[in-house]
Amino acid sequence: MIEYIAKLRKQTDELIDRIESSDSNALKKSMEASIVLAEAFDKLKQFILSYRFRNEMEEITFFKEIKPKFCYRLIYYRKIYNIEMNRPAGVEKQKEYLNEQLNEINKYNIKRLDFIRYYRSGATYLDSLYFLRGKTDTEQYLETFYYELDPNFSTNCDFKVAKILSNDMLMAYLMQEIERLSNNGLPSVYFRFPTIKLTWQGSKTELMEQLYCWDSAGTFGDVPLTQLSDYIQNVFNIQLEKNLSRAFSDMKIRNVPSPFLDKLKDALLRRMGRRK
Repeated sequence: MIEYIAKLRKQTDELIDRIESSDSNALKKSMEASIVLAEAFDKLKQFILSYRFRNEMEEITFFKEIKPKFCYRLIYYRKIYNIEMNRPAGVEKQKEYLNEQLNEINKYNIKRLDFIRYYRSGATYLDSLYFLRGKTDTEQYLETFYYELDPNFSTNCDFKVAKILSNDMLMAYLMQEIERLSNNGLPSVYFRFPTIKLTWQGSKTELMEQLYCWDSAGTFGDVPLTQLSDYIQNVFNIQLEKNLSRAFSDMKIRNVPSPFLDKLKDALLRRMGRRK
């Protein structure tokens, strides 16, 4: 199972990266990405329907971790498509509209706060109730996709996990768009770029992790994330992920949330002689 899913995920990620790196607008990108992800999701479903889980733990792992990570981007891109299709004209109207979308996400999260706390805390004591098939809750049916109604491919909460991850990504997108509108599409502060640039020697993923740390801590003051990203790319001679919200969502679902920061801390402690 792991080999098949890893291969499918790799193929899908490559197609999505190609779509995201294109010059198409958000509407076209979201439509193309939705088609790719829907096809991948259907392939995953067909595989699982013919697969026999070795034990309950493997089944829980699939419905708690694997399926939501396939599903959440499909939810995200479909939502982006609908948002962009119905986006009004005029800066103020758009800001009001996008803020309404943020409010809807907050309402959803508040209604399911207990489960969100359970999931984010890494708890497992209710996993057999939440992530094993055959214990379907009516609420699950009311908020899921029509093709997920198959009881052999659904549990009480796998869709809720995907929705939580999707909402994280969607909130970042909405706030980024509101920020752009507030600045009339331009950065609110202008940096002077250094004459001599240094080339980043680490991976793009590592720099993205560092970028979000700087932004979260307000290291550079009240500077928009998009502007900080542009500056860092220019200074360090590197092209980062265009979709910042997607990059952050991918970071959040890693088994080790901050591997680069952990590596930096370890290197510093070794230099201080406080770690062998």
